[in-house]
Amino acid sequence: MAEIKFKIVIVGDAAVGKTSLIRKYTKGAFEEDYIATLGAQFTQYEEIIDGVSFKLIFWDIAGQPTFERMRQKFYSGSSGAIIIFSHSPEEKKTFKSVDKWLSEVKKHCGNIQIALFGNKIDLINDEELQSSEFRDSRIEGYVKEHNFLGYYKTSALTGQGVNDAFYALTKRLYSLRNY
Repeated sequence: MAEIKFKIVIVGDAAVGKTSLIRKYTKGAFEEDYIATLGAQFTQYEEIIDGVSFKLIFWDIAGQPTFERMRQKFYSGSSGAIIIFSHSPEEKKTFKSVDKWLSEVKKHCGNIQIALFGNKIDLINDEELQSSEFRDSRIEGYVKEHNFLGYYKTSALTGQGVNDAFYALTKRLYSLRNY
């Protein structure tokens, strides 16, 4: 059986939980201490979904503005992308950056599958969620307008939605592969 590989870039503002989500998915672990990604780091992970073996290579790309010029080199060869923002009340501005990340991914990757993750869902309750700028109807309209694969509410701390979100992207990439 041929090995199926997908390079997936993970982007978003600094401290939205990119590294934590990758660790939760690949290792089932959450680390409390924040350590900024410098440039990029990658993680390889083998996953079996519906009896098919995948080699996923996640490129965790630094979100700090100081790495903007360097980032363009890391996008090459990407099959898919995940743009992450934070639901944390202190980090509401990260959703406003999604347009910038979407533009950057499309500029350097072309027409690839992109999923939107709203992370840190554990820091906001359902009532706040529906009355805030993060309400599902607003984000779902944005996702449809910009042709995202989907919107997934995740928590790297609790694991809520993490596996489902990564599985959805992997399954979609598999269904579109050109082998």
